[in-house]
Amino acid sequence: MRRWAAALWAAAGPGGCRSRFDFGGRDVASWFPGHMAKGLRQMRGALRRADCLIEVHDARIPLSGRNPMLQEALGIRPHILVLNKMDLADPHRQPKVLERLKQEGCSHVVFTDCQRDGNVRKIVPLVAKLVSNSPRYQRAENIEYCIMVIGVPNMGKSSLINSLRRLHLKKGKATAVGGEPGITKAVLTRIQVCEKPLMYLVDTPGVLPPKLGDVETGMKLALCGAIRDHLVGEDIMADYLLYTLNKHQQFRYVQRYGLAEACDDIEHVLKRVALTLGKVQKVKVLTGTGNVNMTTLDYSAAAYELIRAFRAGHLGRVTLD
Repeated sequence: MRRWAAALWAAAGPGGCRSRFDFGGRDVASWFPGHMAKGLRQMRGALRRADCLIEVHDARIPLSGRNPMLQEALGIRPHILVLNKMDLADPHRQPKVLERLKQEGCSHVVFTDCQRDGNVRKIVPLVAKLVSNSPRYQRAENIEYCIMVIGVPNMGKSSLINSLRRLHLKKGKATAVGGEPGITKAVLTRIQVCEKPLMYLVDTPGVLPPKLGDVETGMKLALCGAIRDHLVGEDIMADYLLYTLNKHQQFRYVQRYGLAEACDDIEHVLKRVALTLGKVQKVKVLTGTGNVNMTTLDYSAAAYELIRAFRAGHLGRVTLD
């Protein structure tokens, strides 16, 4: 596959892919809803009742976009970083990711796929071990464990809770799950996920950092669904996705949409997407004889399809960092 990809990109011409992406001076301040400050205050209030914190993040962006305010809130409590959606990320990058995270002081990392319960079994024993080896202060006499689940929006926190319930209690969903950021609106009541040890998890709303000066980090978060598409713009998201796919020599889009070769021109790629999938729209054109209805390619729908295909893993397993 790699040899085919290299040959395909060589065929794309001497220009190759862009060496850098032009974000056009975009301001990320408008991408982040203001209501998230309330969620962070609620979480800090509930923190004193937590024995351990599980931070859930997307395995496709293991080094980008983690909210520094959440990390500050961790305090001295045991902390596990769950990198979810590992089935969508490049498995060859895992060793380097773990090494980098360890250098940053994050030594307890679990890669998971909550749709298939992959590696989720490792979490409860690890939580029990960390809590038993840590001071519990005012909760020392309480036999039950209270675990807070934190992270930025749409990383799979609710999916993780539901997966743990399936595995340890043989029960179904306790929290709503969706592909749009912001499904969990408020700090919820405790949800039991295990009998032995008696363990409760508290789901929390996704909280983005109030300021993010790095536009590229914001773009990665958007591609992974942490920011609503319309706030960023599907057109530039699709273009950045194409740039990233080419940079990582992930050319599955070429076959999927019937291109002759790898391409770095987003307009050409979206035209092929629209033609392949029949993405068209009717528009009125004013002529000298009156209004005429014409059918044109729907580039916005094509851009959304490209983004959706990436999120579903149809364009290959890609780690954006």
